[in-house]
Amino acid sequence: MSQIVQQVPGSILSTDPDWWRGAVIYQVYPRSFQDTTGDGVGDLKGIADRLGHIAALGADAIWIAPFFKSPMKDFGYDVSDYCAVDGLFGTIEDFDHLIAEAHARGIRVLIDQVLSHSSDQHPWFKESRSSKDNAKADWYVWADAKPDGTPPNNWLSIFGGSGWEWDTTRCQYYLHNFLTSQPDLNFHTMAVQDALLETVEFWLKRGVDGFRLDTVNFYVHSQALEDNPPSRPEDRNSPEAPAVNPYNWQDHIHDKSQPENLEFLKRLRALLDRYPGQTTVGEIGDGPRSLRTMAAYTSGGDKLHMCYTFDFLSPIFTKEHFVKRVTAFEAIVGDGWPCWAFSNHDIVRHVSRWTTDGDYDGVAKIAAAILLSLRGSVCLYQGEELGLTEADIAFEDLQDPYGIRFWPEYKGRDGCRTPMVWESNSTYAGFSTGKPWLPVPQEHVARAANREDADHQSVLALYRRMIAFRKSHPALIRGSIAFVDTPDDVLGFIRATGEEKVLALFNLGTTPVTADLPPGIEVAPLEGHGFTATLHQQERTISLNGRDAFFARIV
Repeated sequence: MSQIVQQVPGSILSTDPDWWRGAVIYQVYPRSFQDTTGDGVGDLKGIADRLGHIAALGADAIWIAPFFKSPMKDFGYDVSDYCAVDGLFGTIEDFDHLIAEAHARGIRVLIDQVLSHSSDQHPWFKESRSSKDNAKADWYVWADAKPDGTPPNNWLSIFGGSGWEWDTTRCQYYLHNFLTSQPDLNFHTMAVQDALLETVEFWLKRGVDGFRLDTVNFYVHSQALEDNPPSRPEDRNSPEAPAVNPYNWQDHIHDKSQPENLEFLKRLRALLDRYPGQTTVGEIGDGPRSLRTMAAYTSGGDKLHMCYTFDFLSPIFTKEHFVKRVTAFEAIVGDGWPCWAFSNHDIVRHVSRWTTDGDYDGVAKIAAAILLSLRGSVCLYQGEELGLTEADIAFEDLQDPYGIRFWPEYKGRDGCRTPMVWESNSTYAGFSTGKPWLPVPQEHVARAANREDADHQSVLALYRRMIAFRKSHPALIRGSIAFVDTPDDVLGFIRATGEEKVLALFNLGTTPVTADLPPGIEVAPLEGHGFTATLHQQERTISLNGRDAFFARIV
């Protein structure tokens, strides 16, 4: 069991520098969390006002999606000033207040750093595009056209079309992995790295506890600008991009995940190590190589603290998939540390992805039990704890340029970004007094936090119990993991530390199942998690109802 650590004076935050190992991190999408001004868009004051909900859930930290100054072409992931709060979300004083309020509740604050690209409205890009010989001429990725005027190579944008955009001032192309208004920064220029690290330290000095690093493997491109080869057909449909997007038709071996990125990550880690207790969570989208990239980025203790991949952001919800992906992680990543997520602001909510029979509550609860029992840290996405489903947004209400571009085969990311539902009897479910930037789905209102808070059988109640249960068992936080033989649809593993071993079984199916105890062990059932599976000691069997779970200490 972890030793008791001292507390920071005036705060209830632990001084354990490894607090992030096994932590539960709650993702806040600020546009949709809580609006305090009536403009229909959430803000920093709204996050501060709703910290009680996050504290009651039991989360250790929050991750806040970008709130920096931005033209909002990609809703904050196009930054025009890394050290300023966009007026849409409030002021820098509002952010300082949020930090103080979170720390007073024992909640750490991670912010979303978008370092791979900026907005085309950033002063750096405006200067860079002004000529070929200005002081920042090489701060972005510029290249001449081919002799026939076409782009320098075949690289594609995730948001559709070429990854290159023609600039009429420089008469060159610039690289953009996302929107044309999101030019890629050139990490081969050390002054760019220096400037970005300065912006990171700006927020460290303001008291943030770490960073979620957007598209962390996109930072560095191959300077030779080689064409990407085609991908294998079986790799062309992944959570990184829908099947209708030709981005997946390439094997992205030259436009991202370059070895030079490791040197920048070491520089970033050296900066964070000057502020003990801070952490990093890197987002890695690298197709079939994601786990190997994750291993490279988190090994050795001198780069990222942890990463998460897209492994469980797919439509696959089977025992075999969990075993395969976790086993692969354990075999490949070595001393690295994972951060698992089932949903986020870019992906169809997992309750909708994984429910085929209408039992949304059952899927939400068993998914929560699995996620909160895996080896690694956990990211929960706002509304996940209420069992929110993916919203069906009409075309005329769409805001996401990604969805507008690929409609109707792919509807974009708006369906998982709709406003949080707080009070079922209030205007717009308590999110705002004004018309929200995205509609509040009527089916979400029945799942409003005030309703679930009063229902001891709700999804919210289950999440609270499971997080508290996780925290009461060190094996579930930092223990090893080993899978056990189980019947079809039953996922089973043992989490173990030197002091404690816990057997966990999960019935992903709807049919009751009887599972045998693994041979050679005796167990004592654990309580407090909210599930109803029964141990039959004499028969050495466990009865699990549909979408039920069983936890026991191995004695």
